[in-house]
Amino acid sequence: MTVMRKTGEHCSAADVRRALSALMPHLTSYWERPLRHYASFAHDVEKFHSKCCVRRHAMELLRGCIERAARRSGYKPQEARSASLQLVASPVLQTGPHCLLLIEPDAFYTHLFSLLGLNVHNREWYITYHASTVSFAEKAKKGPGWLWLEDEALNVFGLPRSRMDSFSICALNGPYRFALSNAKGDPAPNATAAGLLGELPSEEFASAADAIRAANQTLWHGKLPSPIKLLQLDDFDIADLVADHLDDAGSWMSAGFIEDGKAAESILHAMDRLNVGPWQGWVRRTTDLFWRMEKGRIVPLRLQDNALRAAAPSSFKVMFRPNSIAAALRQRAIVPSLYTVFLVTSILPGVRALGGCRQTIYYPLMRHLTAVGLEQSGNFDLLTELRGDDRPGLWGHRILKPAGGYPFQELFGDAPRPLSEYAEMHLVQSSGDLGSFTRDPIWAELWAHIAGGVATSGSVEWQLSGF
Repeated sequence: MTVMRKTGEHCSAADVRRALSALMPHLTSYWERPLRHYASFAHDVEKFHSKCCVRRHAMELLRGCIERAARRSGYKPQEARSASLQLVASPVLQTGPHCLLLIEPDAFYTHLFSLLGLNVHNREWYITYHASTVSFAEKAKKGPGWLWLEDEALNVFGLPRSRMDSFSICALNGPYRFALSNAKGDPAPNATAAGLLGELPSEEFASAADAIRAANQTLWHGKLPSPIKLLQLDDFDIADLVADHLDDAGSWMSAGFIEDGKAAESILHAMDRLNVGPWQGWVRRTTDLFWRMEKGRIVPLRLQDNALRAAAPSSFKVMFRPNSIAAALRQRAIVPSLYTVFLVTSILPGVRALGGCRQTIYYPLMRHLTAVGLEQSGNFDLLTELRGDDRPGLWGHRILKPAGGYPFQELFGDAPRPLSEYAEMHLVQSSGDLGSFTRDPIWAELWAHIAGGVATSGSVEWQLSGF
């Protein structure tokens, strides 16, 4: 019997913990243990080794992506190589926070959680993917374009509302410069904002994502007392990675996924099927594998008649062929969808992805979709490896949400809270009220399905996902 909740009804923190423990039984033993234990577990992965040629090739290309991104961030070639070698030694990637300033609480405390695990395992690099195909304002005065300081919402780049609501922060439509202005348009209206603005880069950037990346590097190296090096991947880094796959005629993505077309179509059809039943809404077909970048906005594409097409009035079309898609990616005419991002950064190369409340569900479903595509293309070697992956996705974002947490004090204050204090918090305490779960109606519905015995860790989709 399915237990349904009334529209708008939420679940409790206790419900969320029960749901997470049902879907990810390994969590059960960590709720009442110090956070450092779970952080260590999240980063405890075996060195990359694979007999599958598709997986080895995907890791080789991902290593190239890592090295390019490191050099673009100002690291020396030998440092860039050490970052890619760490990925082989410890294949784990933080994918939770969007492209946010380091000082934004939603990002800052997730980074501290990651540092806890990296410190335990003596890692040199912190490698993170931050989604940049998001708008400046994701909701009311929240998102990459906003920052709250001294109980005041500040406009990070001083943009008019017309630029905040629908433009993507990865769009190359700058220049962008940090402003931290208030509703009146006054730059840095309080002492805290003035102090922060003085620490941020003063130059102009082609995109807001580039500005945020540069600012985070500055704050990380200048204010965070950690020897661990930060490496941030954004959607243009991943666009080039996908293009690398497609430029190689012998790769699975080129020959088995795009060239034939049947595997891609089978994945899209399976996505539609997921959206009827207990997994409805978790992996939505908002676009077909890629987004169109058009005048600063991302526009959905549909795979029709062997071409990716934007809806009218746009006349954009790119043929669904490896060379055509690769060229469009390198020209920044299109960018990968979230599914395609996870395909090349995690699923194919076998890298553990740490993510947030929704990712804990949609990521294993994405792995299920990939299994459908691999079956269609006849690649059973990789399918076998997928099914044997050890916890390929874990909850790793908003794990640390201290009550009254204020990153500015942590970075600029006279007596910041030591990381060791967070390390000793029990997971049930460090995760706070689990508000990102409890205020999300889709989680309330999922808990109702679990309570009714409809969606459990033994479901077909979950078994295929590798959990």
